[in-house]
Amino acid sequence: MLKSKTFLKKTRAGGVMKIVREHYLRDDIGCGAPGCAACGGAHEGPVLEPQPLDPASSLCPQPHYLLPDTNVLLHQIDVLEDPAIRNVIVLQTVLQEVRNRSAPVYKRIRDLTSNQEKHFYTFTNEHHRETYIEQKQGENANDRNDRAIRVAAKWYNEHLKKMSAENELQVILITNDRKNKEKAIEEGIPAFTCEEYVKSLTANPELIDRLACLSEEGNEIESGKIIFSEHLPLSKLQQGIKSGTYLQGTFRASRENYLEATVWVHGDAEENKEIILQGLKNLNRAIHEDIVAVELLPKNQWVAPSSVVLQDEGQNEDDVEKEEETERILKTAVNEKMLKPTGRVVGIIKRNWRPYCGMLSKSDIKESRRHLFTPAEKRIPRIRIETRQASALEGRRIIVAIDGWPRNSRYPNGHFVKNLGEVGDKETETEVLLLEHDVPHQPFSQAVLSFLPKMPWSITEKDMKNREDLRHLCVCSVDPPGCTDIDDALHCRELENGNLEVGVHIADVSHFIRPGNALDQESARRGQPVYLVKKITQPRIDMVPELLSSNLCSLRCNVDRLAFSCIWEMNHNAEILKTRFTKSAINSKASLTYAEAQMRIDSATMNDDITISLRGLNKLAKILKKRRIEKGALTLSSPEVRFHMDSETHDPIDLQTKELRETNSMVEEFMLLANISVAKKIHEEFSEHALLRKHPAPPPSNYEILVKAAKSKNLEVKTDTAKALADSLDQADSATFPYLNTLLRILATRCMMQAVYFCSGMDNDFHHYGLASPIYTHFTSPIRRYADIIVHRLLAVAIGADCTYPELTDKHKLADLCKNLNFRHKMAQYAQRASVAFHTQLFFKSKGIVSEEAYILFVKKNAIVVLIPKYGLEGTVFFEEKDKPKPRLIYDDEIPSLKIENTVFHIFDKVKVKIMLDSSNLQHQKIRMSLVEPQIPGISIPTNTSNMDISEPEKKKKKLEK
Repeated sequence: MLKSKTFLKKTRAGGVMKIVREHYLRDDIGCGAPGCAACGGAHEGPVLEPQPLDPASSLCPQPHYLLPDTNVLLHQIDVLEDPAIRNVIVLQTVLQEVRNRSAPVYKRIRDLTSNQEKHFYTFTNEHHRETYIEQKQGENANDRNDRAIRVAAKWYNEHLKKMSAENELQVILITNDRKNKEKAIEEGIPAFTCEEYVKSLTANPELIDRLACLSEEGNEIESGKIIFSEHLPLSKLQQGIKSGTYLQGTFRASRENYLEATVWVHGDAEENKEIILQGLKNLNRAIHEDIVAVELLPKNQWVAPSSVVLQDEGQNEDDVEKEEETERILKTAVNEKMLKPTGRVVGIIKRNWRPYCGMLSKSDIKESRRHLFTPAEKRIPRIRIETRQASALEGRRIIVAIDGWPRNSRYPNGHFVKNLGEVGDKETETEVLLLEHDVPHQPFSQAVLSFLPKMPWSITEKDMKNREDLRHLCVCSVDPPGCTDIDDALHCRELENGNLEVGVHIADVSHFIRPGNALDQESARRGQPVYLVKKITQPRIDMVPELLSSNLCSLRCNVDRLAFSCIWEMNHNAEILKTRFTKSAINSKASLTYAEAQMRIDSATMNDDITISLRGLNKLAKILKKRRIEKGALTLSSPEVRFHMDSETHDPIDLQTKELRETNSMVEEFMLLANISVAKKIHEEFSEHALLRKHPAPPPSNYEILVKAAKSKNLEVKTDTAKALADSLDQADSATFPYLNTLLRILATRCMMQAVYFCSGMDNDFHHYGLASPIYTHFTSPIRRYADIIVHRLLAVAIGADCTYPELTDKHKLADLCKNLNFRHKMAQYAQRASVAFHTQLFFKSKGIVSEEAYILFVKKNAIVVLIPKYGLEGTVFFEEKDKPKPRLIYDDEIPSLKIENTVFHIFDKVKVKIMLDSSNLQHQKIRMSLVEPQIPGISIPTNTSNMDISEPEKKKKKLEK
C-alpha cells in the first residue's frame, strides 16, 4: 500500500517546485510474539519470550510485554538496561524521536535491541498498515507521536488476543506523561508510570534505586531555603546572547578550588575569552563541561584567579553559611593587573552530564535512605541519591547519574546506576579510569571483526599492484622492550653516486581498513589506543583489533609486510636532494630495542649491514636535530616513570624515571622528518582538505610563571619567539645547581598550548611552535592513530596509488573528525596518567613512609607544589590544617615566594619531604607529603597533605607532543 503527499515549494529563484513524498505501508510486519498465527512468524532478529512472567508485577500479575514511550526511553534507560527488565516493544516512532534527541541513549537502545537475552523487539509501526496514522490538522508533532504510540499499544492488545482464546497476554504502556496515561486508560489500554511499574516488581526492590527523579521541584530537600537564583529560560538566554547582554561558553570547574571555575567564551572575539566565576551562587548549579550563559559583573567586582587550594569537605548538611565564610578567603587584595573579567551563570544552554564513577558517603542518620555520592572526578560536585542498598555499597566503586539540581539544595540529585566492584581492586580501578575518561574499551563487535582478512594471510599479486617490492632492503625497527605493535622501520644505505638513501617504512594499515565499513567507523571512534600500566587482562586498549595491531600490520622481523614508504636521497650533511613516496612490501631484518640498537652503534666489533645502517641513521639524525634546534625547535623536559612489576601479583615493586638514549632521538628525528615531508605533499595536492597538526604559540601571559621563576634565580628567559625561548633555556645553567635547567624546561612545558589536528581548509595558522616547522602532520603511527590512516589515504591519492576514498574532499566532515581525534587524544593521555597515579599509590602502599629530596615547582598561598626527581612524582605540601591554629603565611606573587615565620620558600628551592599513602579517604586516596627539611622553628607542619596530582591532567605535565 502506498500513501503519498504532494505539495508545492517556492524556490530561491522565484520558481515553483512540486514535491511528492511517498510512504509505503505493509501488512507483513511481525509483532515479535513467538508462535503468533496472525503474523505467520514474520519477524527478524531478537523476539519476545513466549511466557514473559519474569519479573512478576503486583499491578499486572498476568504475562505481559512493556511498551515505553519516548520520555521513558530517554530518562529511564538505566532501569531498562537492568537484567530484570525483558520483553520490551520499542516502537519505530519512539526510536526515531530518541535518535533525534540523544545519540548516546539511541546507541544504548540499539545495543539492547541486539542483545538476544533481553528480548527487546523493534516494531516498525510507522510502516504497518494498521498502526500508521496521519497527523491531524492543528495537531503538533508531539501529540501526533503520543497518539501513534497509543494506537500501536491498542493494536497490540487486540492482536495478541487472536493468538488463542485463553490468551491473557497484555501489552502495558509505560509513560510518565499524565495526559497520555489518562487518554490510554480511557481507550482501554493498560498504562502505568515507570515509577508505579518498577515499585510493583516486589522481587526486584533494587530497581527502585535506578529510577531517575525528573521533577526538581518535587525532589527539593525538606525545608531547604533557596540558595541559587533561577536559571533564565532558553528564549531569554538566546535573546541576551544575540544582544551581547550575556556570553555563551563552556563551563570548566577548577580541580584545585571547588568554589572557582572559568567559562571559555565561544566565538572569535579575543576580548573576554576567559571569564572567572567565584563562589557557589555565581557558579549557580553549572557542572563541568556544561554550555552556559554568563553575565559579566561590573569591573569593581572583578577578581583574580585564586591561589588557594580548597577541597569540598562534603558535609551531609547544607551548611551554606560555612561556604560563604570560605568564599571570603578567596577575595583578598591583589594587584589590579591580576584582575580578570568575572561573571555569574544566568542559565544553562546545554547540560553535558554523563554517568559518574565514585563512592557512596553513607549518611550518619541510621535509617536514612538519602546519602551523598562522591565522584572520582574532583570537578564534579557531590550528588545526593536515594538508595536502600547503602550498607552493601559502602567501600565499593559505583556509577551514579544526575537527574537535576533544585534551587534549595547544596548538591544535585541523582540515582544509582551500577556497582562496579571493590575499592582498590586493580580491575575495578582500571574500569573506573576508563569510564571516567570516556575511553571506548568494550571488545570489538562481530560486525567489526567480520571485516578482518581471513587467515592464513599472505601478500598476493593483487596486493602488489601500484606497490614497490623493497623486501631486499636491510630494513630494521627500533622500539621499546616488549613492543608488539611495530608500525615503523628504517633503512640507510650508500648509493653509487656517493649519496645516502634513507627510508622510513610505515605499516600500511589503510590497506586493511577500508573507508566507511564497521572496522573503519570503530577505529575512527576510538581514535588511538590507550596504554595502561600492566593491566592484568590486557596491556592496552587497542584502536584496531589485535590481528592487525600485533600481527598483520606489525612490521615484525623476517616476515613480509605491506608498508607505505617515504624515501629520501640525502648528502652526508643530511640535506634532502630528492623525496619520493611509494606503497611497498618490506621484510624487516631485525626488531631491536633502543638499548640493543645503541649497543650495536657503540660496538667496535660489529660491522654487519644492520649495524652500518644504524650508524648512518644515527649520524644523520644528530645533524638533523642540531639543525632543527638552530631553527628554534624546543627541547623540553618532563618526568616520566617506569614501573617494575611483580610477575605474579602485578603489583609495582620498583619505580624509576625512564632513561633516554641516542637511539630514541634517532628514531624520533626521522619520524619528524617523514611527517613534515608528507605534510608538504598532501597540502600541495589537497590545499583545502589536508589533515594537518599544529601547535599554537602560547600567549605571553602563559610565560609569566616561567619568567618569574627564572628571575628569582637571577636568570633571564626571553619568550618573544620559540628561538629566543630555546636559546634562553640553553643558556640557563648554574654550576652550583645542575638540575635547574631541567626544572626550567619542565616549567616551560606547562606554559605550552595543546597541539591539535585540523583541516587545512578551515584554518590559516599551520605553524608547529614546538618543532619550529611551518607545516606538520602525523603519518608514522597508523596502528596507534586514526589521523595517520586518513593521512595515508590522502597520500595514496596524491601519488596515484589508490583512488577509492570518496569522502576525502569534504572539509566539514574532516573538521568534525579532527574534533573527535583531539578529544580522544586528550582523554587517552589523562587515562594513562591516572593509571600511573594508581600504580604509584600501590607502590607507596607497600613501600611505607619514604623521605626524598624534592624541588619546589609552584608556590601557592597556603602550600608548595614539589617535584621528586627520583620518582618523577609531583605533590602538594600544605601549611594549614583544619581546626588547628594557622601559621602566619605571607605570599608574594611577584617573586613568587611564601614566607612562614622566618623561612621563605621560592620556586626551585630544594627541600626534603616525607612521602606516604593516605588511605583515610577511600574515594580520593592520595600520596601525602609533609616537610622534613628545612625545619621551621615553632611550627608543626601538618601531615594531612596532598593529592598526588599525577592523576589530574591539568596539574600533571603537559608533554610537548612530537
